[in-house]
Amino acid sequence: MPAMAILNEIRRRARHVVGPFIGLTAVVYFAYHTVQGDRGLLAWWRLTQEIKQSEETLSHLEEVRDNLDHRAQLLRPEHLDADMLEERSRLMLNMGRDDEVVILRPHS
Repeated sequence: MPAMAILNEIRRRARHVVGPFIGLTAVVYFAYHTVQGDRGLLAWWRLTQEIKQSEETLSHLEEVRDNLDHRAQLLRPEHLDADMLEERSRLMLNMGRDDEVVILRPHS
């Protein structure tokens, strides 16, 4: 009979422990996924960093594009700039003046 009494005591105490244990397990599960999950805080932080980096790259590329657009605009027949025409023709013909020093560098 003492074995039966011990078994009943274990069952009675287990009923009081199971509920809080399941609740604690659920809280730990959701807390972990709030931080580490696919849509958690760390993923959000990583995405904001990628967005900032992409915006900086976009800004730089827009600046380069605007510069190239401006240079192309100067070469158009309706807006021909004499200095730009001279620069391009001398570059294309590989010619320089007597008082100039030409430094050749490989194209990248």
